[in-house]
Formats: sequence, C-alpha cells, structure tokens
Amino acid sequence: MDTSTSRPNPAPFTTGHVVSADGTRIGYRRTGHGPAVILLHGGLQAGQNLVRLAEALAGSFEVVVPDRRGRGSSPWSGPDVDHAAREVEDLRALVEATGAHAVFGLSAGGLAALRAATEIPELTRLALYEPALSVGGSVPTAWVPTYDRQVAAGRLAAAMRTAMVGLRVAPGFFRLPSFLVTPLLRLVLRFQRAAPGDASTSEVIRALHHDMALVSELADTTPDYAAVGADVLLLGGAKSPAYFDVTLAALAEVLPHSHRVTLSGMTHDGPDNDGDPARVADLLEPFFQGAPAVQPRY
Repeated sequence: MDTSTSRPNPAPFTTGHVVSADGTRIGYRRTGHGPAVILLHGGLQAGQNLVRLAEALAGSFEVVVPDRRGRGSSPWSGPDVDHAAREVEDLRALVEATGAHAVFGLSAGGLAALRAATEIPELTRLALYEPALSVGGSVPTAWVPTYDRQVAAGRLAAAMRTAMVGLRVAPGFFRLPSFLVTPLLRLVLRFQRAAPGDASTSEVIRALHHDMALVSELADTTPDYAAVGADVLLLGGAKSPAYFDVTLAALAEVLPHSHRVTLSGMTHDGPDNDGDPARVADLLEPFFQGAPAVQPRY
C-alpha cells in the first residue's frame, strides 16, 4: 500500500490502495484514529461524497473510505459480469488490510456490504442506509436501457437525468422537461473540474451501470441474509422513496440480529456531504463501539 497526503483540512486524510483478488487496485482515503471502520458510497457517488461522514467519525475511529470499483482511484477491470463477486473481493481486501470489523454502506454500497457479510465472517457490525436490494421488483429499473443507450452515445447529461428521475431521487429541478434540464447539465459537465483525487461527475455517471448490474444480480436474494451473523443497523430516511422502506422491512424480518431506525426529515442522501452526515454519525458511533443503537439527539 502507498500513502500520500490528499486533503489537509479540516481533518488530515491520507490516500492508499489495496489490491483485490483479480489484481485491481482499490484506492481509498483514510482519516482518524481507533478501530478501523469502512464506509462504502452509493451510486452516482465516489469516496469523496462521504468525506464529511468520515470527518464526523474520525474522533473515535480510523475511517477508510474507498472509491468503489469503476470510478476514481478504483478502475473497473475485467469483463462486465459478476459484479457482486468483485464487490465482495474488493471489500475483503480492505478488511484484510485494515483489520476492520465494521462497515457502513449507502444504497448500492449497502447492498455490497450486505452481500459481503454472508462471506466475510470478520464483519461483525454492519450499518446499512437504504441498501439497494430489490424485493419483488421494488427498485425501479425500467429506465436502465435508456440510460445505457445515452451513456453509449456519450450523452452523459441526459443519462444523469434519466437515472435520477428513474430512481426517484431527483430534486425538483431534474423533473422539469428534459429540453430545459439537459442543456444546463451539459454545461455543468463541460466546465466542472474535479478536485485532485476526486472522481469526476462523468465517471460516476458511467459507473452507475455497474451499480445497476449489482442490483440486478442480487435482486430477490433476501432469504440469503438469514445467514448473516453480524449485528446490523438498518437506517432509512422518512422522506426517501417508498421502495427503500420495502427493502428495509424485508431485511428486518430476515436478519437474525438487526435494529431499524427511521430518521425524520431525512432523504436518501442523508449520509452524503450534502445531506446531514453528522446526524447519521450520531447513530453510527455508538453502534460501531458495540453499544445498542439509539435515536440521534437532534
């Protein structure tokens, strides 16, 4: 592993990488001191989107925030198949390198963490914020072929709008007619410059293909998670799309050791830099320290 300073303020971050089973480099940011905790971002994101959550936890833990495969410092390698297996191998490499027993996952990252918990017994504490597990077709996917065609044609702004509207996580502006939204998004993508070490917006738009392939591969695998031995904290936002509630309810029924918390006023981006990560950290800190999950103080 190699390390170098990537971001001095407000918390000191270093960067490094592990090598997954197929030889792919999985890059990460790291900050804090204490037992290791791994944070896995969701779709249309990279590790940079969980920096504020990492900072909120850094006083109690060594926080490791990888770029999941297919974006940023973690390229996609090999054929476009077996996404679940690659996610498990990538997380296993991180667990072995860091000694982490606790993982937080958001959306597709939560689904990856959940699957890994069936194969990595070292994971004893799992916190999942609205994992993207499709139960009886609950996760909307009808938009995916259109998105794939738009990406293949290089129409990334249109693909981004298609995805966010299709997943029902789009802010109001995105739901305006495409002829109004897409040109503005195209301008943003054209002139936006990613900060050093960050994945670009274009990268995360393209990488959503892998996240949706993961959702497809693991659809209706709910019964598999009865074998998870870890303590699991199931988190969701009261203002998130209803299909996430379907998933959380199904998992609460099958997981042997789980506790569910719904955060009032929160949406699907609650743990993200643009959400309320301090509020999420209020739940994660005692849970990862072994205490029972409690409602946040605000």
